[in-house]
Amino acid sequence: MELFRTRFWVSLALTVPTLIWGHMLPSALGWHPPAFPGSAWLPPLFGTAVFVYGGRPFLEGAVRELRDRLPGMMTLIALAIGVAFAFSAAVTVGYPGMPLWEELATLVTVMLLGHWIEMRSIFQARGALRELAELLPSAAVRLVDDREEEVPLAALREGDLVLVRPGARVPADGFVRQGESAADESMITGESRPVKKRPGDRVVAGTVNASGSLRVEVTGTGERTALAGIMRLVESAQSSRSRAQAIADRAALLLTVVALAAAAITAVAWTLAGASGAFTVERVVTVLVIACPHALGLAIPLVIAISTTLGARSGLLVRDRRGLEEARHIGTVVFDKTGTLTLGEHRVVGMLAADGVAEAEALRAAAAVERDSEHPVARAIVRSAQERGLAVPASQGFEAIAGHGVRAWVDGRERFVGGPNLLRRLRVALPPGVEAFSRTAAARGQSVVYLVEEGRAAAAFAVADAVRPESAEAVRRLHAMGLRVAMLTGDSRAVAEAVAGELGIDSVLAEVPPERKAQEIERLRRGGERVAMVGDGVNDAPALVTADVGIAVGAGTDVAVEAGDVVLVRSDPRDVPRIVALSRASYRKMIQNLWWAAGYNVVAIPLAAGLLAPWGFVLAPAVGAVLMSASTVIVAVNAQLLRRARL
Repeated sequence: MELFRTRFWVSLALTVPTLIWGHMLPSALGWHPPAFPGSAWLPPLFGTAVFVYGGRPFLEGAVRELRDRLPGMMTLIALAIGVAFAFSAAVTVGYPGMPLWEELATLVTVMLLGHWIEMRSIFQARGALRELAELLPSAAVRLVDDREEEVPLAALREGDLVLVRPGARVPADGFVRQGESAADESMITGESRPVKKRPGDRVVAGTVNASGSLRVEVTGTGERTALAGIMRLVESAQSSRSRAQAIADRAALLLTVVALAAAAITAVAWTLAGASGAFTVERVVTVLVIACPHALGLAIPLVIAISTTLGARSGLLVRDRRGLEEARHIGTVVFDKTGTLTLGEHRVVGMLAADGVAEAEALRAAAAVERDSEHPVARAIVRSAQERGLAVPASQGFEAIAGHGVRAWVDGRERFVGGPNLLRRLRVALPPGVEAFSRTAAARGQSVVYLVEEGRAAAAFAVADAVRPESAEAVRRLHAMGLRVAMLTGDSRAVAEAVAGELGIDSVLAEVPPERKAQEIERLRRGGERVAMVGDGVNDAPALVTADVGIAVGAGTDVAVEAGDVVLVRSDPRDVPRIVALSRASYRKMIQNLWWAAGYNVVAIPLAAGLLAPWGFVLAPAVGAVLMSASTVIVAVNAQLLRRARL
């Protein structure tokens, strides 16, 4: 970008005297510049300087294209300015005709301006990499024997303890060892809300610590951080080729051949028509310039850069451009259940309290009894109470009753929590309503535990892998986009059907072991379906690779997921319809740009060749360059509008 900017300003400065002492302005304005000895040589001298200095990038680019046997944009520009220079030089030394020094200088300057605008657009579109790189602080505060020392990031090692003050950026990946705070992870995950951090929670390099002070044990630095992994994925996606890019390249090559043929036909036709040499050369140069596949070269890469940047800022990391392109074609989205549509952790998913007992009070009491237990069901009850904002009191006299449940004193009352074995041990009968609740939960594959106090079952709790709060909205959005939704799981059919019914999923593939998931995806594809598979990227890896589009969801900040075409940084299934929306929006922009970049030549080339010359309408080479550059600007602006797409 700097190269074209510098050459543009220097060439512009050299073009001004070329125009002033040339022949176009005096003949158009009737004004003649001051003459002095040698002033007639100013246009050739300055025009040659513009050709040599300003035209050098185009001449060198043409040599590379011809060496690679892929003539294109640079070849056409080099031919145009080369023909104009050779003809003007010949006229200057005695060949009859009108030299084209002003046209040559103006043409090169306009072309440099167009390339500068193009490079600037691509540079801005790829700003995500620069923004990510700037997230890391320049130094870190390392704690050694309770002594603080400021060290550069390169000095950090795994196992170091660092202090992250309020408002500071986390210098490396690690785990919180002391302190509580919240972290702004928006640039990493796309999540706008601060994420609470407690001892044991993971923090990511580049995120911003909010109000609290944290002591973090370093687990990854430099290239081993999540941020570095994200940067590698973004860079890889922006440089990867796509099907649309291959189409654009073929169109550019075809347009180059058409332009060369049109230029040859133009030269022959005007020569046979008896036109002057200067007029014929002007027509040839204008055809070569106006047909440059400049906009075609920008149409696809710019959309790729912007869409990849847009995805990265939203927590959608594209590993394979072709996977993202294919997402617009999919008809069925298949979700893995555990850890994708569900949390992968047990919670209280339903409860029923006996008459005279408040559900919140029953859950609070049950959590207090289970507080000191390590059983997964016990942890589910305690976590559910905490997530509902209930203050769980301390208990006394905790006792685990092997094979039956637990007992403790809460608020001065003896209480028990356990399953059916506990009821039989205590000889407690269930009220009809609680018994019916238990049968329904069991039919769904859910575990049921009871709170027993004063010789009666005060409440029943259904415990299962909880459905993510966002899953229902994700399914609804996919249905609104015209897609079918299926669920693939190794769980029992009863559990799978219950989750599917709650979310409105169209079809269920249950009791499928991990090794058979890929076969099920292949079976759907053989039936004519375009399938996207959404899984956690671990035991779902074969299915992700088999699907038309593999989406690794629930990767968190670990972006080293090799199976998916797209990696979702957040464990949010609502990002799946956003991928489809991004794919569709990107494709629309690509097609719009391709049609404009190639289509305008249908009108432009005949005009450049002088089709309307008998009626007094002729395009000058500089005007052709302006039109070609305007076409490039239109493509660039249209691509930038992709940023306004609603995902």
